[in-house]
Amino acid sequence: MRLALAMAMVVPAVGLFLTAMPAQAHHAFAATFDTQKPVVVHCTITKVELINPHSWFWCDEKATDGTVVNWGFEGGSPNSLIRHGVTKATIPTGTELVIQGYQSKAFEHKGVGVNMTFPDGRKFLFGGSAPGAESEVATPTKDEVAPVTKDDSSSKK
Repeated sequence: MRLALAMAMVVPAVGLFLTAMPAQAHHAFAATFDTQKPVVVHCTITKVELINPHSWFWCDEKATDGTVVNWGFEGGSPNSLIRHGVTKATIPTGTELVIQGYQSKAFEHKGVGVNMTFPDGRKFLFGGSAPGAESEVATPTKDEVAPVTKDDSSSKK
């Protein structure tokens, strides 16, 4: 009888203890993204989704031949982004950015963002799981300036 009573008290206590512990990441960064494939994308924002557990930033990259590729970049949670100064008002649709991050292992035009740079030089962090996405120095191991794939004729007015 005492054993049954002890078990009736211990099992719920252990359950409460385990649920109170911080949860580990629900997926590993290395399982989804490739740190050996840093990307730098010059693009225009088409959609911002500040949703849990990961926000998404969608943008169009225009190549010199005129073709347009839509990229999706995963960011941190809305709370993480707000701490870094990123809101929907910060990055409205049509904003031109240079996004640095790491490419998805499964999808050619998806990745995880590390930082985004505006034409005026302002830089924001994506937050989240990417190496450097929560720190002051957040640059993937690729040259700061990537070859321009965007049609530069619009800037020569």
